[in-house]
Amino acid sequence: MPTTMPTTTPQLDPRTTTNPLVRAVGGWLGRVNDRHPWNHNDHFHGWILRRLPRRRHRALDVGCGLGALVGRLRASGATVVGLDVDGPMVEATRARFAGDPGTSVRHGRFADVPADGSFDVVTMVASLHHMDLEPALRHAAGVLAPGGRLLVVGLARIGAPRDLAVDLVSSFANPVVGLVKNARPARDVRSPVDDGPPAPVRDARETYGEVRETARRVLPGARFRRRLFFRYTLEWTSPTA
Repeated sequence: MPTTMPTTTPQLDPRTTTNPLVRAVGGWLGRVNDRHPWNHNDHFHGWILRRLPRRRHRALDVGCGLGALVGRLRASGATVVGLDVDGPMVEATRARFAGDPGTSVRHGRFADVPADGSFDVVTMVASLHHMDLEPALRHAAGVLAPGGRLLVVGLARIGAPRDLAVDLVSSFANPVVGLVKNARPARDVRSPVDDGPPAPVRDARETYGEVRETARRVLPGARFRRRLFFRYTLEWTSPTA
């Protein structure tokens, strides 16, 4: 359940058409994306930090990967538990936060976290699609304290023409963002957070529409939003009474 996914991006494949213009555009997009990659998951960390509840004594980052979000949640003042099913990821993240008594990193499944309402924040970045959707959302409700907040940045499948249109816009906007965020070619750019074991990947099973409808049924009042750059966001606050 990693939060750090590969930075490669779905893009127009020039091999799927004989149209010379589409082939040329697809080839250009691929070359720019390869030379100027950027992390789509980290891009949404700001959205999460802006939506943290006022009370955030304890935060759980599900699928913590190499700990990029763990560090930012810790900087917000919370005591943070990072959780991941990938052993090498856990060891690397433990080493990163060694000596910080306010941060712990656990190896295990989200389903095994006690549903005792002990967390004020539960975050999931590119990890929810690694789990069974409805049971995971129901479990998140049990893990959260009253007034606690679930913040998800997720992946899903295209299921409607609007989804395809958003992804097409994302495909063209992606290299522009890459050039802004990472002006130098990829071979000249290194991030300490990216050094470590590769993140496991899994294709999303549910469509965007299925995620939206399941979330609204299981978590009344949940706010779902389809985003550029092949992601959606989901926010839900546990009732206080």
